[in-house]
Amino acid sequence: MTDLAADYDMSFAAVQKHVAVLERAGLVTKRRVGKQQIAHAEVGPLRTIRSMLAELEDQWVDRVQRIDDLLSGDEQAG
Repeated sequence: MTDLAADYDMSFAAVQKHVAVLERAGLVTKRRVGKQQIAHAEVGPLRTIRSMLAELEDQWVDRVQRIDDLLSGDEQAG
């Protein structure tokens, strides 16, 4: 993880804390290879969240469009 910390303008301890939070959230897994710990991003949970947010966005876009239609007096609404 020392290599990972080198890419950021923060201490190694701060990077370790961030990685620990991501690990607890299930967004990072770590494995030991000899003396090194290898961190791996888990993209599955992020893809699930992205899908859920896309569905919510579609719902809200439809709702806002219906409100716009009602306010403009569009008889095609609904």
